[in-house]
Order: sequence, then structure tokens, then C-alpha cells
Amino acid sequence: QEQLEESGGGLVQPGDSLTLSCVGSERTFSRHATAWFRQAPGKEREFVAALTWRADIRHYLPSVRGRFSISRDSAKNTIYLQMNNLTPEDKDVYVCATASEWAHNLGEQAEYEYWGQGSQVTVSS
Repeated sequence: QEQLEESGGGLVQPGDSLTLSCVGSERTFSRHATAWFRQAPGKEREFVAALTWRADIRHYLPSVRGRFSISRDSAKNTIYLQMNNLTPEDKDVYVCATASEWAHNLGEQAEYEYWGQGSQVTVSS
């Protein structure tokens, strides 16, 4: 199965910023809703942000709203997650995913067809 490819993670201090990228193909990206999830070791995967295909509607985990921004470059089959004012609670493996443009429950991981392997974000002073 073709995977999405994340990049941009790393080690930052609290208050710093990072931008994650996720590159797919036309098959996995075009006419798909896109999203970012995150997961800490031993914990459930958590929805972070989503962007619909049809109306460019954005959804965010409340704790990241105003700090994180999801965007898309359709010509490059790429989505981004700009993360500002990072905190230790943001320390997770971030995973991108795409879902059918007709998916309704974009906060549910079961809606998503394609996934990346993950990019580690570490926030530590």
C-alpha cells in the first residue's frame, strides 16, 4: 500500500515552531480530505487537524486551535501542519492521513484510507 511521507519533525524548545510536510500522490491526495493525528507512546492516536477537499473547511483539536494551522498545496500533493508556540504536551509522533472527500467523521481514524509512517516532534527545554 502506498504511504504518505511526512517530514519536518525534530527537537525544539517550548515556544518554538515547526512545520510538518506530508507528500502523497495524486491517487492518495487528490479529492481527499487530509488530516494530521498524533500519538504518544502507550496512548491512543489523537486527532489534531483536518482539511476537507470540497469546501476547504478546517477542524482542529481545541488545544491546538490558534496555534496550529493545516494547509494544502494541491499541485504538489502536499499538506502542511504549521505548529507555533509548541509545548511539551505537543511531544508526539505526528502522522498524516487522507480520507474520502465524502467522509463525515474526520476526527475518527477509521475514516482514513492512507497514512504516513510518522514524524517525531520533541518539545523539551
